[in-house]
Amino acid sequence: MRQPSLFIPHGGGPCFFMDDPRGIWTGMGAFLRALPGTLPERPRAVLVVSGHWETDGFAFTGAERPALIYDYYGFPAHTYALRYDAPGAPAVAARAATLLREAGLVASVDPSRGLDHGVFVPMKVAWPEAEIPVVVMSVDRGLDPERHVAAGRALAALRDEGVLILASGMSFHNLRLFGSPRAAEPSAAFDAWLTHAATQTGAARAEALIRWETAPAARLAHPQAEHLLPLMVAAGAAEGAGERIYSETVAGAAISAFRFH
Repeated sequence: MRQPSLFIPHGGGPCFFMDDPRGIWTGMGAFLRALPGTLPERPRAVLVVSGHWETDGFAFTGAERPALIYDYYGFPAHTYALRYDAPGAPAVAARAATLLREAGLVASVDPSRGLDHGVFVPMKVAWPEAEIPVVVMSVDRGLDPERHVAAGRALAALRDEGVLILASGMSFHNLRLFGSPRAAEPSAAFDAWLTHAATQTGAARAEALIRWETAPAARLAHPQAEHLLPLMVAAGAAEGAGERIYSETVAGAAISAFRFH
């Protein structure tokens, strides 16, 4: 059965595996844990587009047993002992790279790259058994939204091959504003625009997302685009309507997730 493509928030560092007395991450964690039950069937593999890996062109992890990259800083010692020993899927990585090259895009397979926290943290929440093979896809360092939509379009065939395209980022990613009352208004304005854009179909959605910098408070929501570009890939991989599947105010900022059919 055809898998959807999804854009999810991955939280802040290893937030789901720390004490959270104020419940900041409770709703997001519950959303991630419920994700497997929303799929038509168990994925053959999960292709995670990570906002924490930038390369020249696109790259895919090709390791049989990818290691973990603890790319967060200043967190409790136990969070650097987290494990997620999911297998890789070198054949899926090779297939994905071929699809991009056939579409005229630069793509490669990295045999040694591991899983960064934008990958293993949400995957550990959603699929704690670590049995589903995982491939990570980078974002292109040029940060061109149109190129990322095109990459998603090229990867759409994977959805019919049992592969879940899971774009991992944040719909609002201004670290200086998280936790500040100043985040409320700009994040709400951008989130409303993003929801309207993402829930359109095919070409109209792509046209809107490619022009994301014209959205209200765009550069306040995303001083850099790397956490938004995974959404472009997920959106490009589908022609049907998008839907918002999660919406919450987290640390003072409006945060959303989307599903594309």
